[in-house]
Amino acid sequence: MAKAKSVFSCTECGATNPKWQGQCPGCGQWNTLVETVAEAAAPNRFAPLAAAGRLQRLADIKPREEPRLPTGIEEFDRVLGGGLVAGGVVLIGGDPGIGKSTLLLQALSRLAESGQPVLYVSGEESAEQVALRAQRLQLPAAGLQLLPEIGLERILATIAREQPLVAVIDSIQTLYSEALTSAPGSVAQVRECAAQLTRQAKQGGTTVILVGHVTKEGALAGPRVLEHIVDTVLYFEGDTNSSFRLVRAFKNRFGAVNELGVFAMTDRGLKGVSNPSALFLSQHAQDVAGSCVLVTQEGTRPLLVEIQALVDAAHSPSPRRLTVGLDPSRLAMLLAVLHRHAGIVCFDQDVFVNAVGGVRIQEPAADLAVLLAVVSSLRNRPLPGKWVAFGEVGLAGEIRPAPRGQERLKEAAKLGFTHALIPRANAPKAPVKGIEVIALERVEEAVDQMRNL
Repeated sequence: MAKAKSVFSCTECGATNPKWQGQCPGCGQWNTLVETVAEAAAPNRFAPLAAAGRLQRLADIKPREEPRLPTGIEEFDRVLGGGLVAGGVVLIGGDPGIGKSTLLLQALSRLAESGQPVLYVSGEESAEQVALRAQRLQLPAAGLQLLPEIGLERILATIAREQPLVAVIDSIQTLYSEALTSAPGSVAQVRECAAQLTRQAKQGGTTVILVGHVTKEGALAGPRVLEHIVDTVLYFEGDTNSSFRLVRAFKNRFGAVNELGVFAMTDRGLKGVSNPSALFLSQHAQDVAGSCVLVTQEGTRPLLVEIQALVDAAHSPSPRRLTVGLDPSRLAMLLAVLHRHAGIVCFDQDVFVNAVGGVRIQEPAADLAVLLAVVSSLRNRPLPGKWVAFGEVGLAGEIRPAPRGQERLKEAAKLGFTHALIPRANAPKAPVKGIEVIALERVEEAVDQMRNL
């Protein structure tokens, strides 16, 4: 028997190379080429070109609002943009054991209980294991159809025959197509299976939810084209040792991106948290130094998160700069701005900054809260407990505005905060009931506010 010819495929972009090399020639990433079996060329590879397509004027197209199918889990529907869309393809990834299968099994059980035809395709667990999880979570599973299968062709035939409203594929890395000779989980198999399932969803109107594995860096495993094929990409965040889980939308063709859903893991599965700001605010008996409450914006939802800073004398020639939930390079920039424009020196201090609750803050509007927490810890002067802050800090020392400042202020006032340190450009034209606004233009003004406390 002739030896199967192998090629090296990039796990990031899917480009192929006849031999292994350290850097992918397609996307330039390092150590992403893995050996796979070369696929045979299609028989109609050099077929004549097809006829030209029919053109349409953009002005003549009448768009319609896609109806939503609520899953019954409010936080999950929020991240999806209001619910599932017919024919949509959702990709959800996260660390092992964080709750992906639990959340989807809960959603399908609620849909089946309301009389909707749904299908759960399990490629990693047997039917008994899935039934045991449903029994442990005490889910109503009478109308939930289960298919333990990894063959793509049999899954597509079942979806075409049963016509479910929603189909969950757990997971895409376990499927294989008989048209390819490579092993399940390879770049070619993942790309082909995702493309075939997407085509089936668009043609038949079934909403397909794909569960994806993640790499040790936290990115979705498989080719990067997988995220381009689907309509929505969701990521599970949070520590498996904590009871709280965050689901964030990184791509959504039918809703807002960076939308955040907050869940608590209980013995009955994942439950939505109605007031997530309470999770990210520590309850101190008295005001403590190094703490500042930030009003951040996650999608359409304003959240209050406590930023904690600890500044201590360095005991080594190279002071440490460590952040949890924040960008470490941005912390170094803020310390340089603090030194240059406010005369506060931290080059001989270890600086540790933490976002309470395990949330990841990605927007630059957290700069002012981080800066105030650092100054508070360095001078051992606490901020009042009912003060909040938000605003971006520029390299010239200016405090730049943040988007949706009015909504942030209203959320802070609703939770009982009385003072807000904000950029002057975000100052409201009319007073916000219950909260006093302190508008700032420069970093020096923010430090002076600390001196006056």
